[in-house]
Amino acid sequence: MDHTLAADPGAQESQDPLDANADRADLQRPDRPEARRPAASLRNRRPPTAKFPAGERAKAFRKLFFPHASTEDWNDWRWQMRNRIRSQEALSRIFVLSDEEQAALARQQGGLPVGITPYYASLMGLDDPDEPLRRTHIPVGQEYLNLPGEEGDPLSEDHDTPVPGLVHRYPDRVLFLTTGTCSTYCRYCTRSRMVGQAGGEYQFSVSQWDRALEYIAAHTEVRDVLLSGGDPLTIADDKLDYLLGRLRAIPHVEFIRLGTKIPIVLPMRVTRDLVRMLKRHHPLWMSIHVTHPSELTPEASEACNRLADAGIPLGSQTVLLKGINDSVDILKPMYQALLMRRVRPYYLYQCDPITGSAHFRTPVSKGVEIIEGLRGHTTGYAVPQFVIDAPGGGGKIPLLPDYVAGRDGGDLILRNFENNLYRYPDPGGSQGASKGRRPC
Repeated sequence: MDHTLAADPGAQESQDPLDANADRADLQRPDRPEARRPAASLRNRRPPTAKFPAGERAKAFRKLFFPHASTEDWNDWRWQMRNRIRSQEALSRIFVLSDEEQAALARQQGGLPVGITPYYASLMGLDDPDEPLRRTHIPVGQEYLNLPGEEGDPLSEDHDTPVPGLVHRYPDRVLFLTTGTCSTYCRYCTRSRMVGQAGGEYQFSVSQWDRALEYIAAHTEVRDVLLSGGDPLTIADDKLDYLLGRLRAIPHVEFIRLGTKIPIVLPMRVTRDLVRMLKRHHPLWMSIHVTHPSELTPEASEACNRLADAGIPLGSQTVLLKGINDSVDILKPMYQALLMRRVRPYYLYQCDPITGSAHFRTPVSKGVEIIEGLRGHTTGYAVPQFVIDAPGGGGKIPLLPDYVAGRDGGDLILRNFENNLYRYPDPGGSQGASKGRRPC
């Protein structure tokens, strides 16, 4: 087993077979609305036989920019990782970069790298710097601003890290940072201080895993382990199988979750082999990072279907982003479409005050407004919790619209989604008393 997990597979830029002079006419902007060792079957992996679906945008993009890549190449997640778009030169071959994007890329030294899988790039607007997915992955000048209240580690995760790579903030659960690699790098990333960078403070390795596993085994109050990073699905099947097996061997660990963006940005990673391996480690849950309806392609749908068919409950996590997904008109159809793919909307996050993120952050009131626009106007399964992950390590704090209008004697006065008032008998109660008497 290779014991190094820190190195990013795309650290050395691959030679992309790009044609800078190709005709773009047939590629339009995306639609806005829209404790055991590895098993022998994993060590001797058979090539996949089932075909992975391909959307029309991906087909046109591959033909235009990766003409030498076969269908088998394109559907190989390792090929996608090796051929990520990582440099200003590679970006300029595919995107018509704005002056601001070019200036921001020219300034980039260290910090959060650029990394976009060819598949995910195919969903972006090639000529439009305001296209939502593109804005979340190509740097702009505002990324270099540091406004009051912004920090490199705004959630104080490092403060609650008893051993490297393990955050123990809540009583019965831990966050296990398994790797520093993501297949794509979101510009608003809460862990931009550590992901995508080989070396430095965070060295991800099996020996580091062992220290974290020893801590978990020694702390019997820990029943829930969330694997994150980086993205744990960038880890090879045999290593991930090994890690899950080690966790399953700890008697008091009841519940394992994986936090990932892979089914959305690199859906071909969800191979039949991966799904069979994950299925052996139930109960296993997965939280999928989803940003915009245009991500819900045939490829992403196939990845979600494979995971759901394996009995893995799926939830979505979405960061509220200014000018990208900050409206009911965008999020409601996205959440409804996720339910059709057996993904339950779970969290809508207020954007963390990471350094250089002000251009992504909305007022908190916008998130409350969106929840109010969802509640009662669509199925309750399509309404996530709106939360702020409190700066300084306070954890997730839910925020809800205020539906308590006041009291009238022993009755609580409530406001519904249509702003009509209703009485609920609550003799001796105090809820709503601070709002005074409100007859209806």
